This record gives sequence, structure tokens and C-alpha cells, in this order.
Amino acid sequence: MGEEGQRTGPGAVAVAALAGAVLLFLIAPVVIILIVSFSGADYLRFPPPSLSLRWYQRFFGIAAWRQAIGVSTQVALLTMVFATMLGFFASLALVRGRFRGKGAIYAFLLSPMIVPTIITAIGLYFFFARLKATGSILAMALGHTVLALPVVVIIIAATLQGFDVRFEQAALSLGASRFTALRRVTLPLIMPGVLSAALFAFLTSFDELLIPLFLSGVEVQTLTVRVWNSLLLEVDPTIAAVSSFLIGVTITVLGASALLRGHGETPGT
Repeated sequence: MGEEGQRTGPGAVAVAALAGAVLLFLIAPVVIILIVSFSGADYLRFPPPSLSLRWYQRFFGIAAWRQAIGVSTQVALLTMVFATMLGFFASLALVRGRFRGKGAIYAFLLSPMIVPTIITAIGLYFFFARLKATGSILAMALGHTVLALPVVVIIIAATLQGFDVRFEQAALSLGASRFTALRRVTLPLIMPGVLSAALFAFLTSFDELLIPLFLSGVEVQTLTVRVWNSLLLEVDPTIAAVSSFLIGVTITVLGASALLRGHGETPGT
């Protein structure tokens, strides 16, 4: 018998075993990369013959890698700001507004999740090439905003739909303007959802490869582009150290987002 009084028959055991196998299949590459990043060998080898921090020292010790981290961080921060601001107002209009064509607009905002990223990257390249803006941090941030905006809209729209609008109506009945009620009542209550959306926008930008591959220049390269170029020219365990760093950033951002969602699970209550 299970903890909830249900029988644990062969079917339940088979489902649990299948779920465990799928989970192992998904997490095994990550574990292998983490182990290889501490290898003392001169080339990618698993299992490693010895353990060492030499590849992390190489990663953080070379100026080109540090510069790539800085570029990725700047692009991701700008993307986070742009996508969160645009996504907040778009979500507010979609959830609260009553106008024709709202479904079509919502589908248009979500279209970057459906259209292959390579097509979006090519289109952005031709657009910014005409403006002679390729190779700039701003161009890459605007390009990443196109990809991050649907994620932000989904998260903030879901948060607004769970918000008790009576709090805002109470503020309006007491003489507050719509802007004041939004700024002092609605926004503080949905802030965990907004911050979670901002973190996902940051992560979307930090891990993106195709758009900066088209828009980056020789001197301005994101970390993902730097990894791509290194894979083309040479393959050594430094790539594993960089991958482990990216995994660490992803886990940190997802963990922070989970904490925020836990605090704002019942907005307006």
C-alpha cells in the first residue's frame, strides 16, 4: 500500500521505473559534463584519469572568456529590462482589455515560440545590417527581446489572471487613480510573478546562440558564440568548464524563480 492508501501494483512500479529511466536519461549528460570539467586530462575523456581545477582556471583566467561573460551579462540584463517592460504592459492589455482581435494579438506575441529561431535570426540580421548595427550589444539585446517576450507575457498574464481585482477596485473606490492603483496595489502584489518573468527573460538571453551568432561581431561575442567558435577550432575540457558554468547559471536562475513563485503563489490573498 502507498502512503495515500493506494495499492502499488505492477503498473505503478512500471510507471515509476519508466519515469526514473527518463529522468536518468535527461540528467546523465549534465552529470557527465560536470565530471569532465574537473578532469586533469589534456583532452575530453570520461571517466577522467584525475581531478583538477586547471580548466576552470583557464576559463576564468583568459581575458577573452571573461569578456564573453561580460557581454552575455550585459545583453541578458538589457533583454530582461526590455522584455519585462513590454511584456508587463502587453499582458495588462490582454488580460484587462476588451477589444476585438485580442486573440490574434496574443497569438502574434507568442509566434516567436513557434517560428524556428534560425528564421528569426536571419530576419533580424537583415534588419540590423541595413541599420549597420550588427556587432552591438543593443542589437543583440533587441533580438533576444523578441525571443524572451512570449515567455514574459505568458508568466505575467497568468499572474494577472490569478490576481484578485477587488483590491484594485477598492483602491479606485477610495479615490485613487488607475495609475496609482496599478503602482501601489496591483504591481506590489504581482511583483513575484513579474520578477520570475524577468529571470526567465534573463535566462533566455544568456543561453541563446543563434541570434548572437548572426548579430555579434569579431570583438563583441557572447559566451555561447565563444563556445561555438571554440568547438569549431579546438575541443578541450575548457568547453566542459564553460558548460558547467552555464548549467550553474541556469540552476541559480530557476531556483530563484521557484522561490519567487512560492512567495507569489496566491497573489492578492
